[in-house]
Amino acid sequence: MTTQVIVLNGGSSSGKSGISRCLQAVLPDPWLALSVDTMVEAMPASMRASDAGINFASDGRVIVGPEFRALDVAWTAGIAAMARAGARVIVDDVFLGGAGSQQRWQKALAGLDVLWVGVRCDSAVASGREIARGDRVGGMAALQAEVVHEGVVYDLVVDTTHAESLACAQDIAARVRG
Repeated sequence: MTTQVIVLNGGSSSGKSGISRCLQAVLPDPWLALSVDTMVEAMPASMRASDAGINFASDGRVIVGPEFRALDVAWTAGIAAMARAGARVIVDDVFLGGAGSQQRWQKALAGLDVLWVGVRCDSAVASGREIARGDRVGGMAALQAEVVHEGVVYDLVVDTTHAESLACAQDIAARVRG
């Protein structure tokens, strides 16, 4: 079966977005790259700092409310529908719920050929990237570095602590069935 979806899971600033862009460059067919950040940016501004939507606490915690959860269900179903319609999709996500987050995706992507990829990065390195980016709440990378992987089962794990995005993308691309 041909790989239809690649799911990249890792903490904030672990390198998922860079890997996603590199995958688009090295894979022979066109792939859409969609991330949880894209969903958050598409939400009304009023939901980006509300108890009902998503809230980024000053200590780096991410708190999601019922309206965010409802939109996330629709977002996930929409991505699955695009893959079922023939689009090849790279999903860049942060499994704040660990195994529960993966189960939610597995349900939505049932019947599709999915490559599950863990993107790991040493907490200190990810925290340094977080500071350099300047667009994240401090502490998010450290808080998420391990919790997003708890109970999650992968086909492949890459580690961006010392490896560049392109090398990780090439490792992933080698596992894509085409």
